[in-house]
Parts: sequence; C-alpha cells; structure tokens
Amino acid sequence: MKDGIAKYKFKPGLALEFEILSVKDLYRKHKDILTSPHRADFYHILWIHKGSGTHLVDFLPVKFTKDSVLFINKGKVHFFDSSEKFEGTLILFTDNFFCRNEADVKFLHGTILFHDLLDTAALTFQEQKDTFYSILHLMKAELLQQDKEYHQDVLQNHLHNFLMLADREKRKQGFTEISKGADLDYTLLFNELLDVHFTKVRSVKEYADKIHISEKRLSKATAKILGKTPKEIINDRVLLEAKRLLVHTNQSIKEIGFQLGFAEPTNFIKYFKLQSGTTPSEFRESHL
Repeated sequence: MKDGIAKYKFKPGLALEFEILSVKDLYRKHKDILTSPHRADFYHILWIHKGSGTHLVDFLPVKFTKDSVLFINKGKVHFFDSSEKFEGTLILFTDNFFCRNEADVKFLHGTILFHDLLDTAALTFQEQKDTFYSILHLMKAELLQQDKEYHQDVLQNHLHNFLMLADREKRKQGFTEISKGADLDYTLLFNELLDVHFTKVRSVKEYADKIHISEKRLSKATAKILGKTPKEIINDRVLLEAKRLLVHTNQSIKEIGFQLGFAEPTNFIKYFKLQSGTTPSEFRESHL
C-alpha cells in the first residue's frame, strides 16, 4: 500500500485532451500503474474486443466479456484486472475537450453512462456493434489530421455521437430511467458540491444554501431520486472515502480521520463503526 491513492492528470504535451490507446500496449508499458488503485481527472471508456476479466471500481467488481464497454467517471478509484486475458481499446478525454458550450456540459453531466448516482456496470454492444466500430475508426482517422481545419470539432462530434448512441443502447438494456426535472437537477448539484466539500462540510443546510434552496426542498429531491436523505448521502460519501484510504493506503487511522475532517481519532472510529458496523481496523484487516 501507499501513503495515498495515486492521482493522475491527463498526459501533458498532447495537442488535445483526447486519446485512444490499445489496452495491450498499455499493459506492456504501464502494467504496474494500471493494476494499482488510482483515480484520474478524466473520463475512461474501456471497450473489450477479446477475452474477459474484472475491473474493480470503488470496491465493486465489474465483470466484462467480449464487446463489453465500461464508462468510468473521473474521480473514481479503480484498477485493471492483472490477468491480461483480454484485449481492447481505451478512450480517454477531459471536460476541457468535450465541453465546448453549456449544452455539452449538460449532456456529459446528465448522461446515464457516467452517472455518479448509479453503479458502474458493463454495457454490451449488440445490434449496433458495427456502428460503434465505424465511429471508433473515424476517431482514429481524425486523430491523424491534426493540421486540418475543425480538427477538435470533428473529433468531439464523433465522440458525442458515440456517447449518445451508447446512452441509447444502455436504455434498451434494462436501465430504469431517472426522471428529469428539478429533483434530479438539485440532486446532481448536491452530489457535485458534496464531492468537493465533504471533508469540511457535513451540514445539510450549508449545501442547501449553496444551491439556493431550503433543506426541506433538498430532502424532497434526494428522497425522490435516490430514496435517501441528504444526511445519508453525506455519510455515504465520507464512508466511501474512508474505505478507499483504509484499503488502498498505509496511512494510520489517525491520519485518515484527520484527512476526512475528524479532529480526534476516537470520533472517526465511532463514526465509522456507526455507519458501517465495523471499526476502521477491522475493515482494513478484512481486505488484506
């Protein structure tokens, strides 16, 4: 284990914050990085062309087989299967690359593919597989046209089409739609704020004030969308980060508690036991 979970920014020096890579080549060059817990400030699309395996995303093992596709949101703690019994393509991109206007921001943050409100699950390309391969080939071809006019626009349009068709495909495969509207908007805003401030802000009122709504209105929104109170969601986020640090780092219980905003180790231990039913030490030992 390490003192902290490795964090990666997009590779510097590229003309655009967009890249298409061979998984096989990545394993050959960076297997130690891929198979260790890490988080990145960019989005991953992992498309399996051959073989099978498991990708671990925040303690959830996601099984995949040929023609499975995983969409992994930025900030997730994840790592690749060490078996190397599969081949595939990895598409990486950032908000800076994709979001040219407010409509792009709304789509990327609202699509069910990268939805933080949902568990990560593999999507299987079925009838539309050839269409997705065609778009992938178009993106690869456009990457070689860096000196041409509208290069970024063409690439972004191809990626946007890929994501829209994948979103449509996921809806066909048993996905239960989350109703659009103010409740979803408020829940998403709350979730985004929580991800930034959860180590320092635990007050539902403070989050509601930041969104410019009442605590009652925020509670109504999260209850409808997630079936949970804002306080429960705050506790879930703190607990997830605590579990990440306990399992993926060698930081002491005291250091982890302090990092999460607890002034005293005993307060963190009591909080963790209350939320999870086990102590931090017991949880860590169960994952050795």
